[in-house]
Amino acid sequence: MTEHHRPQAPAEMTTESLLERAIRAFESGALRPDPKNVGGTLPRPTGLLDPVAPAPAALAPAAPAARPAPPAGRFGKVDRERVRAAGLIVPDGGITGQLEEFRIIKRQLLVQVENLQRSGGGSAAQRILVTSALPGEGKSHCAANLALSIAAEKDCDVLLVDFDSAKNTVLGALGLANGPGLIDAVADPSLDVRSCVIATDVPGLSVLPGGRSTTHDNEYMASARAVEVLDQLTAGNPRRVVLIDSPPTLAASLPVELAKLVGQTVVVVAAGTTNQSSIEDAVSLLSGCGNLQLLLNGIQFSPSGRRYGTYYS
Repeated sequence: MTEHHRPQAPAEMTTESLLERAIRAFESGALRPDPKNVGGTLPRPTGLLDPVAPAPAALAPAAPAARPAPPAGRFGKVDRERVRAAGLIVPDGGITGQLEEFRIIKRQLLVQVENLQRSGGGSAAQRILVTSALPGEGKSHCAANLALSIAAEKDCDVLLVDFDSAKNTVLGALGLANGPGLIDAVADPSLDVRSCVIATDVPGLSVLPGGRSTTHDNEYMASARAVEVLDQLTAGNPRRVVLIDSPPTLAASLPVELAKLVGQTVVVVAAGTTNQSSIEDAVSLLSGCGNLQLLLNGIQFSPSGRRYGTYYS
């Protein structure tokens, strides 16, 4: 019989276990940590993303910067007794003939605001100037009543600017304290006009003083800065109406510049007092505003002989 011999394993083959081979490799230095990698962290394969680690910053969308909140203004409580004594509409004071009349007037003004906004009038569409030809025609009285009436609206609010700084009739009638205002913010770029606004306890009504009177009010309001300041008053609030009570047009030149910055100008005319030539002169000076309206004040006329408010009383 031929004897068969079992082939022997090559010399390089070994019967060492995996653990024994690992120990031998470690002792030979093959698995010693890289001295450059002191932290002991093994190098990561390139081209792979750790499923646990967050994505690189370059791939994460940048968070939008938060818009800083406008500076907080002041607060004032409207003196109802002063309002009543001044012959103004008393907030929540019931329905009167005067309230009904100013409801009709404000409705026409608000419709014009919406029309101007739709036709691309910009922020100027939200601004209304109230003036008169001569002193004593009741423009501040009408401006305050219009503001109180607009404040009752459910879809908008009103900011009343007392820019007749020589008298500050509006602030006095509402019982509000004077302080820094519109002209101060125009003259001082570091002053945010919104910090000068007085929020009131009448819902929907806020008031802005005209500020200290200067010898350059005209020039300030003719500057580009004036437009920026006025735009801030309605920024982010397309439903706000800014109502500006200004000096009489034939007594001061300021209304001429203001008329260029508003969407509408209301010229208050005292019934039986203002002559036609004064009205024509005032309208001519205010032609910078393309939307002029006359408000006849102090008239008592009704074709039917009835007055607004008598139904409710």
